[in-house]
Amino acid sequence: MGLYIILIGVQGAGKGVQAQFITRDYGIPQISTGDLFRAMKTRTDALAQEIQRIMAEGKLISDDITNRVVEERLQQPDVAHGAIFDGYPRTPDQAAWLEQHLAKKGEKIGAVLYMKLDFYDAFRRAFGRVRAASGDAFNVYSQAEAIEWKWVDHPEKAHPPRLEAWLKGSNEKLERRPDDASADAIIKRIDIFRATTAPLLDYYRAKGLVHEVDAAASIEAVTDQIKSILDTLR
Repeated sequence: MGLYIILIGVQGAGKGVQAQFITRDYGIPQISTGDLFRAMKTRTDALAQEIQRIMAEGKLISDDITNRVVEERLQQPDVAHGAIFDGYPRTPDQAAWLEQHLAKKGEKIGAVLYMKLDFYDAFRRAFGRVRAASGDAFNVYSQAEAIEWKWVDHPEKAHPPRLEAWLKGSNEKLERRPDDASADAIIKRIDIFRATTAPLLDYYRAKGLVHEVDAAASIEAVTDQIKSILDTLR
């Protein structure tokens, strides 16, 4: 049987980083519905056009369409031995569909990794994120030894202060994701996570699949926790 796992965690929990390590160590790809939907922008088939229309209208993509996109992705040869689901499923209905779909292939979800992180810490991780041109990420609240940073007031006080950060030594200017610069946007994402995750975790806890991971630990410690869980499955 393949290794099919689900990553659940609030923004800043480190899902993306850990998914890379899981792919490296276990040879299974990460499936992110966010990435799949973004890829639809470059396609011209009927499913892609339907999704483009829904997104252009600012509407939510239904469970049925989301499941169709995931089903299409699961037909690719690189998922023959498993996959990491990130951002999917988001609802118990999607979870039930995924369970049924995998069962048809003689497969099942092996574990749900709940990367647990205090919401205050999640806010600090997101709001303080900065990134170098190389892609290396830093945080102004927890990596003072590597970077310098300050708040710069708008000359006319017409906008909130702007965060400026740069690498020590090279003075390379570091950039923020636009959505990380908005405290309101971060809080809304956390609120959505709180509202949608509880019923999903309840669904998987009833099946005995949830494994809590202390996402507040170091990257290396989180990786060790996950490896310990996944090695028992294999």
